[in-house]
Amino acid sequence: MSTADPVSRLRSAVHASRSPLASSLGAAPATQEEGAFDPAGLAATGPRAARHPEEIELAVAAVHEGYSLHYGQPRAMAIDDPDLALLAGDRLYALGLERLAAIGDLAAIAELADVIALSAQAHAAQDGELAHAAWQAGAVSVGWGSDRGVDAAKAQARAGDPKAAPALRAAALRVRGGGGL
Repeated sequence: MSTADPVSRLRSAVHASRSPLASSLGAAPATQEEGAFDPAGLAATGPRAARHPEEIELAVAAVHEGYSLHYGQPRAMAIDDPDLALLAGDRLYALGLERLAAIGDLAAIAELADVIALSAQAHAAQDGELAHAAWQAGAVSVGWGSDRGVDAAKAQARAGDPKAAPALRAAALRVRGGGGL
């Protein structure tokens, strides 16, 4: 994998695209706190990502940056207008999914589509814990694959079950084979 962090690589890809989105790049990416959750790095280290780790990492970074433009603190973009931030976020969702389509990883596309939907549902319910758990399960599923337990936890989340966040985290840990997220 590249030695550059995924946000720097994403910024380079957006800059190289010469699209209107490139004008939203700030002077430098926001720094990530030491030990902060990195869905792109996590997904890229799994065995499913072994053939295309850099593309997986960049795709997940793009989708996560799109999510951050919608709901949080983006690291690669500096957009003050909330309407433009939503549009840029949607474009980054598309960019990430497009990169996965280019390598033929339809399973990863499905996993990230679930993350986008589940995190949107969680934010509508003002449940940041569920949104974070959806990202954890999604990153692990992109990198390691999914199973019935992950699918069941996603169904819990869709149904509004208050135990969905811990179920998603537990399923992600199990699929990954233990260790931290």
